[in-house]
Amino acid sequence: MSIFTVITILTVLSAAFAFINTKFLKLPFTIGLMIIAICFTLVITIAGSFNPFILEEANLIIDSIDFETALLDIMLSFLLFAGALHTKIDGLKKQRMPIALFATMGVLISTFIVGTLMYYIVQALGHQIDYIYCLLFGALISPTDPIAVLGILKDANAPKKLETKIVGESLFNDGVGVVIFLVIFKIAQQGVGAIEASEVGLLFFEEVVGGIALGLLAGWLVFQLMKVIDHYETEVMITLALVMGLSSLAHLIHVSGPLAVVVAGI
Repeated sequence: MSIFTVITILTVLSAAFAFINTKFLKLPFTIGLMIIAICFTLVITIAGSFNPFILEEANLIIDSIDFETALLDIMLSFLLFAGALHTKIDGLKKQRMPIALFATMGVLISTFIVGTLMYYIVQALGHQIDYIYCLLFGALISPTDPIAVLGILKDANAPKKLETKIVGESLFNDGVGVVIFLVIFKIAQQGVGAIEASEVGLLFFEEVVGGIALGLLAGWLVFQLMKVIDHYETEVMITLALVMGLSSLAHLIHVSGPLAVVVAGI
C-alpha cells in the first residue's frame, strides 16, 4: 500500500472523527477524537471476528506505517513547535520555578506512581510482571502532550497562570522523560549495577542541556534571517526548514530533538 493511500485513509478518518465530535459529542477536541478512535478500533476488531478480511486489511494499513518515524521524528517536532509558538516567553519566565519542578520531579514522581499502580493492577488480574517493567511503562506515558493540554485548557477557560504552568511543563518534560526512560530501560536490561550516577548525569546533560543549547542557537539564527526579509512565503519555508533540519540534526548528534524544537519555537 502506497504512502499516499495510507495518508489519505488517515486524513479521511480524522476528518470524519472531527465532524462527529463537533456535531454530536461536543467534547474537548483531543478527548473527543481519542474516544471516537477507541470506539472505531473496537468496531473494527469486533467486525474482524466475523469477517477476517476486515481485520487483515486493517493490519495491512498499520504494518505499512513506520510509527517511530512518522510520530517521533516527523509529527512530534511540528506539533511541539506549533505549541511553542503560541506560548509567551514572559509568562514562562514568571513561572519558571514551578515549570522546572513539574518538568523534572513531576515526571519522576508520576513515573513511580503510574508504575506502582500498573504493577498492582496487573498482579490483581493474575499476571506476573517485574516491577521494573511497570516503571518503564510509567516513564513512557508520564510526559504530557502539549497539544492536547493546550486544547483542553483553552476550552476550559483555565486561569492564565495555571495554563502557563501546565503548558510550560508539557513543553519541557520530554527531555527529562527520555532520560528517565533510558535509565530504567538499561536497568531492566542489565540490572541496577550496570548504571552509575555519573552516567545518568552525563545523559541528562547531553539530552537536556544539549537540546536547549541547540534550540537557542538555531532559533536565534533563523530569527536573524527573518529580520532582514518581509516575505510571507519565504518565512514559511524557513520555518519549515528550521523544524525539519533541527529535528534531524538533534537526532544525529544525540541531543533532545523535542527540547531543541520547543526552545527554537519560543
